[in-house]
Amino acid sequence: MKKRVLAALLTTCLAITTLAGCGSESASTSEGSTSTDTAPAAEEQAPAAEEQVATAETEAASKYQTTYGSKMFDDVTITVELFDRSNAPEGSTITDNRWTNYVNEQMNKVGITVEFVPVPRWDEVEKMQTMVAGQTAPDITLTYTYAYAEDYFNQGGIWDLSEFIDGEDQAKNLKAYIGEDTLNIGRNADNALYGIVARRATTAKSNFFIRKDWLDALNLEVPTTTEELHDVLYKMVHENPDGRQDVCAIVWNAWNLRKTFSKLAGNEVEVNIAGTEDSTQDYYDPGMKDYYRYMNQLYNDGILNPEYYTLSEDNFKSLFVTGSVAFMEYSVNANVDVLRGSLLKTLQENEPSADVVSIEPLKNVNDGQQYSPAYASGGLIAFCPKTADEEKVEACMTYLDWMCTQEGGFTIYHGFAGEHFEWEGDVPVVKDAEYNATDKDWLRTDLFVTGNQGYFATVEDFNACTSKEAPGYESYVIANYENALKGTVDHDSVYTSPSTSDHIADLTSAKDEYSTALITCAPDDFDATWDEYMEELEKCDVQLIIQERTDYFKQ
Repeated sequence: MKKRVLAALLTTCLAITTLAGCGSESASTSEGSTSTDTAPAAEEQAPAAEEQVATAETEAASKYQTTYGSKMFDDVTITVELFDRSNAPEGSTITDNRWTNYVNEQMNKVGITVEFVPVPRWDEVEKMQTMVAGQTAPDITLTYTYAYAEDYFNQGGIWDLSEFIDGEDQAKNLKAYIGEDTLNIGRNADNALYGIVARRATTAKSNFFIRKDWLDALNLEVPTTTEELHDVLYKMVHENPDGRQDVCAIVWNAWNLRKTFSKLAGNEVEVNIAGTEDSTQDYYDPGMKDYYRYMNQLYNDGILNPEYYTLSEDNFKSLFVTGSVAFMEYSVNANVDVLRGSLLKTLQENEPSADVVSIEPLKNVNDGQQYSPAYASGGLIAFCPKTADEEKVEACMTYLDWMCTQEGGFTIYHGFAGEHFEWEGDVPVVKDAEYNATDKDWLRTDLFVTGNQGYFATVEDFNACTSKEAPGYESYVIANYENALKGTVDHDSVYTSPSTSDHIADLTSAKDEYSTALITCAPDDFDATWDEYMEELEKCDVQLIIQERTDYFKQ
């Protein structure tokens, strides 16, 4: 029988683990049933969970058994953080729905019950800090900021997970799927494992998007430089072909635009020293002053949304779908991403002639080259606070191990063959994108916590599958992911210097205050405001962090 997605990755899975799947497709057909076409014959199936436990206890040397199916727990309940985007369809809630029920059906088979703790997605850092400080954090707590997790570990507040993961017989599915390099992102210099880092299906990060219909109506070419972009946007805003007076540009994240002005782009060591925090980049990369000056020009020329710094993401999306946005920098597939609301599709329902496409990275102002920012191989990090006892941590790691199986993460992300997708070779291809959107897609990326952007073996599989999730917009998806990795790719650094966790809050606060001031101030006040910003960063010990990063990356 031909193995499906991740067959190569999962060759090291436990041969005895029925529940972990390990290439079996019995759970990929329909809920609670098996396919006579794809399920292995009964005599070929692995032994029951009780037999697996007995075998594991005989052969295993590890104190904790965390490969799914290798231990029967005694009714252990674990709490797991779940990002809440307030997008649950009617009849479901974030914690009570088909897929959270499916999780518990599978985990109950090994004596584990999962209780989900919803946390607003865009307030996750503040909420996490409050919960950890108040010792109310879930047994599995999530964050995208590794420095916080490492800081909590250094303070003795979270578990070293190496005892639960590193044994040869432990967490076999997890280690096979995530891979050693990504797993090691969650280790400190002493090899302590303070968190489990999710594996990214693709490192593509961000894109520029532009109103192609307005570009054509004004007889303008696709901009390739910052000067051309300014001139194009000025005309779209002030000479709008539809006669609109509310047109603007929004730079929701500035990863690409920063690369366009960076004087370090393409130099791996220097880019790593600058790091991924805006504050350290601003201080270390001389090109960032030019980036802020350009944003100031966009603002003062009436191009940038005048209230961009107060916009929530929902407000921003509303501006997009009602036709106000001429240009934006946003997540890689944002114009057609189902998770973000199929923005272009909604816009075209309001304005049928509208079209928004991604464009290639602009030429760097210093050397004329194209640079693309990209994620590191790791996504979010999951850690276990010390408020969880060791049995709960063992159960938590078993849960994360199950997430790395086809019956776990694959099914949560892709659903069931015949209902949600059909196989095309080794790639699961969506059957009905609208059905999937309301049945599972609204939750799948947040429930699948060991993988960012989906359960896939290769980037090529990811691109092929993802394009099918936007019927009618397949070419947009392919173009988006190709444009996001054009030119020289600079991947995010995952290193956290020793002092970062002590100062990150103050640095972030200074950045938030002064980035707004720099962009909105009068042009004549820009230089003085910049000098104040640099002085404030120095008060927050940014120089110490830069020195630590320099020592690390130049060794």
